[in-house]
Amino acid sequence: MSDVPPATTAPADRKATSEPPERADRPVTGDDPALRAAYRLCRRRTKDQDPAEYALIQLVPAALRPALHALWAAANALDDLGDDRTAPAAERAARVEAWITALHHELPTGSSPDPVRHALVDTANRWRLDLSELRDAMAQVRDDTRGRHFADWAQWRAWGRENLLPWFGLVRTVLDRAGVPVALRMDTREAYEKFLDGVRLTDILTDLAADLAQDDLLLPAEALEPHPGSAADLAQRRWSPAVAALVTHLTGLARQWVSQEALTRGMHPGPATVLDTMAALLCAQLDAVDAAGPDLLRSPPRPALRTRARILAPARARAALAWSLTPLTVPPRRPGPGRAPAPAGPAPTGALRPPPPHPSGERPPEIPPGLMPAHVAVIMDGNGRWAQQRGLPRHAGHRAGASAVREVVHGALDIGVRHLTLYTFSTENWHREPEEVDAILGLLHDELAEDPFRDLDVRLRWHGRAGRLPPDLVDLLHLRERTTRARTGLTVTMCIDYGGRDELTRTAAALAHRARAGRLEPGLIAEDDFAEHLPLPDMPDVDLLWRTGGEQRVSNFLPWHTAYAELHFTPGLWPDTDRRDLWQAVSAYTRRQRHHGATPAATGELDPADGPSAARCVTTPAAGPGG
Repeated sequence: MSDVPPATTAPADRKATSEPPERADRPVTGDDPALRAAYRLCRRRTKDQDPAEYALIQLVPAALRPALHALWAAANALDDLGDDRTAPAAERAARVEAWITALHHELPTGSSPDPVRHALVDTANRWRLDLSELRDAMAQVRDDTRGRHFADWAQWRAWGRENLLPWFGLVRTVLDRAGVPVALRMDTREAYEKFLDGVRLTDILTDLAADLAQDDLLLPAEALEPHPGSAADLAQRRWSPAVAALVTHLTGLARQWVSQEALTRGMHPGPATVLDTMAALLCAQLDAVDAAGPDLLRSPPRPALRTRARILAPARARAALAWSLTPLTVPPRRPGPGRAPAPAGPAPTGALRPPPPHPSGERPPEIPPGLMPAHVAVIMDGNGRWAQQRGLPRHAGHRAGASAVREVVHGALDIGVRHLTLYTFSTENWHREPEEVDAILGLLHDELAEDPFRDLDVRLRWHGRAGRLPPDLVDLLHLRERTTRARTGLTVTMCIDYGGRDELTRTAAALAHRARAGRLEPGLIAEDDFAEHLPLPDMPDVDLLWRTGGEQRVSNFLPWHTAYAELHFTPGLWPDTDRRDLWQAVSAYTRRQRHHGATPAATGELDPADGPSAARCVTTPAAGPGG
């Protein structure tokens, strides 16, 4: 078959089980022999280096396979650079960095001298993939050259998910662009992430011999501790009762993670067949790990060919039927100088930039670190009134308010705030006119898709419920969370379909569930227990709560976290706000005393142990630049 995707809209009636020979009349992406050779190379590498992955890709329509081969080959090429132990760690890291930098510069050109990157660049352009989603995953490959050690499962999961989720996310995007959206319900999202944990753990167990030969042990200390001596035995590549017990425990855990029937419930039968088959192949691989015994420390185990055939034969039949009933849209390649701009690529690692300066050239006030509020929460009020004052529809005010959000995020980075939480869409906002609700949610989707903070040291988080939100918006929210989770500058939390009482109710339900299971004594529940069961248990308390628009109420916003927050109300409407208003709010905060119920310091004095402010006073200062 041709390894270059057809340049047409085609039904998926080509069986996913066969590879018809290349035909002269089959439309291809121009007469580019280098591109065809690049796709063929990606296909061959997939088949030779990972037969199981190749078999899974064969379960999707032929028109989609080249893109998936390109994605797999690119991820594997990068891993190979990072794992090449013939070179020292610094050189391997430099090679990975050079590969990422080259991809960043090649995306706008639509070509690359490296065949794998050439296929990846073409795939990104054709399917409109935003490769910036891969930036942190690629940076992780570079960082892995220095070795990895995990204290607990939480660290291990964060590492594995940061690496796998972006690549799997791009596969889902290809299916979405082809007309087969794979939207995950909220009740399956954790199952999906655990499934990928199982993929990672299976890979680690399979490659245990190769990793140990390079002095790598990619298992958390928390997993090793219940099996005393297992870490030392593995380091010596010695099979022992402790190692055998450890392997048995880990294969059982991996089976539990990959065998989740709920994951594919309600999913299109094509992708569902691929995921179910992947789970079956992973379980077969885990059976091979269990059966290997001492050989596990000498070579990677593989399932018998007849075992794979028993899994794949019915899967091919199911996939062929599912796809034969599904029309697919395969985008053509845009040749020549008229090609549309390439999607953003992964900027070279470490390329995060500072925010643009304020147009006036004004710089933030110098605030001593001990006086800086760590967490500022904002009720962004006044968008509708701003529009009505100008004779505009209310949604125009929300669009103008999006520009103010960017400005305030820039100002928070400028001045050094660590946490900024924005009341974006409340549970009560559903009572507004449907047209306005649709406009707000559409604007949120557009802003997240544009990703205006892509090159800034901003970690994005979402706080709220998913059930009523559009699935594509939920997917984007989770995508931005995944791709920015390693950033350490400013954490921006967007509260979307959020209500404070709803948050407290959900927390109480979680506590009740745990108490009913016998894991918590109701009479001994303390504040710390309640805080640990909040939807975002690591969110710090709010130091400064700022509301624009002249209203003086907290509107069901973060009731637990704002118990001791300083309140700051300003009359200016949100769309008129810029970063200088945030700076004024922070400056006002530094002039208050905070004593949290203790005896306040003498007038005019600040207790450095308490921080900048104390008494919960309410002020309405004169309007700043946004007023």
